[in-house]
Amino acid sequence: MKIVFMGTPDFARGALEALLAAGHEITAAVTQPDRAKGRSGQPVYPPVKECALEHGIPVFQPRRIKAPEAVEELKKMEADLFVVAAFGQILSQEILDMPRFGCLNIHASLLPRYRGASPIQHVILNGEKKTGITIMQMNAGLDTGDILYQKEIELDERETYETLHDRLMKLGGEAIVEALPLLETGKLSPVPQREEESCYAPLISKEMGRIDFTKSAEEIDCQIRAMTPWPSAFTGYKGKQLKIWEAHAVEETGGAEVTRTAETSRTAGKTGSTETSRAAEEAQVLQKTGGSGVGTVAEVTKDSLTIACGEGFLVVRSLQLEGKKRMSVHDFLLGMKIRPGEQLG
Repeated sequence: MKIVFMGTPDFARGALEALLAAGHEITAAVTQPDRAKGRSGQPVYPPVKECALEHGIPVFQPRRIKAPEAVEELKKMEADLFVVAAFGQILSQEILDMPRFGCLNIHASLLPRYRGASPIQHVILNGEKKTGITIMQMNAGLDTGDILYQKEIELDERETYETLHDRLMKLGGEAIVEALPLLETGKLSPVPQREEESCYAPLISKEMGRIDFTKSAEEIDCQIRAMTPWPSAFTGYKGKQLKIWEAHAVEETGGAEVTRTAETSRTAGKTGSTETSRAAEEAQVLQKTGGSGVGTVAEVTKDSLTIACGEGFLVVRSLQLEGKKRMSVHDFLLGMKIRPGEQLG
């Protein structure tokens, strides 16, 4: 088959590389225009364009895929099949009808669950235990076409967007390579999606990283992992943004002895154990009452901060204060004194 590949980011590049490695004939790559990036504002190639050029594949970068001139260009390609993966533009029915085998989409979820732009993040955000790749026969709807082929995986307990993206990128390449021979020989049976089982995964925004401590610790744990590395999960501390990179949920505080911060340690010999005792008393009260309020620091140890949530507690291990680099809580506490009872948010 003469295949025209349509895609833009790294997720799509993984599928393109898999098709090329399997010996499929890719006659052209269609991708988004180059975008300015960084302070220099210099245009940067999309990952699919980089891959195509490395393999000597012609590249087409229309600003509007539905524009008449773009449609005419696609017709000239005389493709047997369009393979689409995270292209970033909606195809018209005219384009969908061009190839002999139509258009196949590589979607990063088990459709009909998580249609839309950000299925990987939403799977983690909602605490799902499994996900996968769907090879779908595209129609004019948003991820509503018939299911042709699926591969399923289980999520790791500490899965982040970053790790799951890379796993699904690899799985997407495997799925399309396995599906194409079945398509050519007529062995794929289209299965209509069950609308009653569908749900939508809208585009992730920066504001979705803001932590609401009235939610359960489990929900916040999922949020942190879903937003890693972008936009990251964040709260506030003393007027500055505080990103939380690594944390996990617990039902109760650990009961560990509250350790002194670096500042307390330096002054303990001069002032006695007054500050340490006060911190220990505050932590003990917070443990008994479940915290004086959501978002309060319930416990401080040398390696962690425990935050009271609407239900349960969030044990933080890695964070980043505005203007600083990402670091462990241990290193953070060497230069920042936080006591139980202090408020985040």
